[in-house]
Amino acid sequence: MTYLSRTIAALVVLTSLIGHANAAPWVAGLHALQLTDPVDARPMHALAFYPASGATHSLRIDGYQLRAAEEAPVALGHFPLLVISHGNTGSPLALHDLATGLARQGFVVIALTHPGDNARDPSRLGTLSNLYGRPLQVSAAITAARADALLGPYLDDGKVGVIGYSAGGETALILSGAQPDLERLQRYCQERPTDADACKTHGVLIADRSELAPHADPRVGAMVLMAPLSLMFGRHALSNVHLPVLMYSGDNDQLLALEHNADALARKLPVTPDYRLLAGAGHFVFMAPCDDEQHARMPLLCQDAAGIDRRQIHRSLQRETADFFTQALGAPEPAERSAALISPRQQ
Repeated sequence: MTYLSRTIAALVVLTSLIGHANAAPWVAGLHALQLTDPVDARPMHALAFYPASGATHSLRIDGYQLRAAEEAPVALGHFPLLVISHGNTGSPLALHDLATGLARQGFVVIALTHPGDNARDPSRLGTLSNLYGRPLQVSAAITAARADALLGPYLDDGKVGVIGYSAGGETALILSGAQPDLERLQRYCQERPTDADACKTHGVLIADRSELAPHADPRVGAMVLMAPLSLMFGRHALSNVHLPVLMYSGDNDQLLALEHNADALARKLPVTPDYRLLAGAGHFVFMAPCDDEQHARMPLLCQDAAGIDRRQIHRSLQRETADFFTQALGAPEPAERSAALISPRQQ
């Protein structure tokens, strides 16, 4: 075979492999991570979704229905790492369709349950240990994923992406260098005491761990924010945030005042975010579409306004989030694509 014919053959293989990869040839694997809460050294739980091969099964975990291949082998290659930070008293599984969708496109996604601020245990709500502990927990999840025997060998060595929903947006901002202004929250609650969601403690956080402070993580390289809680951040508080940001919010948010959260954040971030305002959408539209059991059990979280198609929104969210992180962090590199990039002269 001549050099020219070998070159043409390699290009044909490369084109085929790229097309195959772009068609999301993987399924979502599911792996349980056990790690330690840096706030109190107690056990902390997380689920990892990752590109895998094998058969998926329908699973119901904490009331959420999903399809995944439990403990399946990780696909060969090197993949970017993402971490999800959920909202106050929430669950990372509320974003399971985003996590599995990103895994099928070549990302490893850690869905962390924040201790003391989740659906089963709200004991740290309204405390400094929660505000400053949540970013530390995300950092611990990054470290644990890189050290994990199953996942670690397949993670790329680049920056990490953080997905923050609601209070998870606040967490992501702190990880990216933002410094919360506690007095700003107090002033807000004095002026708007009827904001029951933001002002449960009247704008004064319980100083249960006064030694804690905000800590940025230099490993974080990009953020996706959905309906972000950002009351505590003025321009000065955000001055050290210089990461690319893709941000979504609904203009019919039932919980967070848009003009004091996402709208204000979009104006004040030093790097102008890609801000996408969804007409008619509420705060809970970013949670995975509900099945019949969930509609019956938690109708307020599942019901959208007339004309809002949550499934269509989530199809766009999965595609746009994958595109954003690919541009910001680098593309997933399946082993087949890496092999195809070897020149014929080297073979």
